[in-house]
Amino acid sequence: MVLDRNVIGTTSESKVIEIEKGAIRTFANAIGDPNPLYTDEEFAKNHGFASLVAPPTFPTTFRVPNPNLQIKAARVLHGEQEYSYVRPIVAGESLRCSSKVVDVYERAGKLGAMTFLVTEIRGEDLDGNLVFTGRSTIIL
Repeated sequence: MVLDRNVIGTTSESKVIEIEKGAIRTFANAIGDPNPLYTDEEFAKNHGFASLVAPPTFPTTFRVPNPNLQIKAARVLHGEQEYSYVRPIVAGESLRCSSKVVDVYERAGKLGAMTFLVTEIRGEDLDGNLVFTGRSTIIL
């Protein structure tokens, strides 16, 4: 699949995502991380947090679609992903997130050309303060 490089720089609309305790617990369970900050609210509160803390890769679950991209999930491979935090994400808050296409490029593979799509996600609290940024590369 070849993407038009004109999608570089396009941004999704902002989407408000509510951070739920159940979603944090389910995610922590799915990745096999027993850290009590993710599953035990009393423990998290005793360590200075308002509620459960989301694991570092939790924003992977956020869906912020860019209408300029028409990608079939069955044709996608995960390339790489990284997150940078100003502070942890905590249950009970809402984050305003948007996604931007930062690069599209091709590389030769054993089965032919592969298209790489690099996107960045930005998450802010409802006061506009940055909470995290993420960068993801997928292979089409």
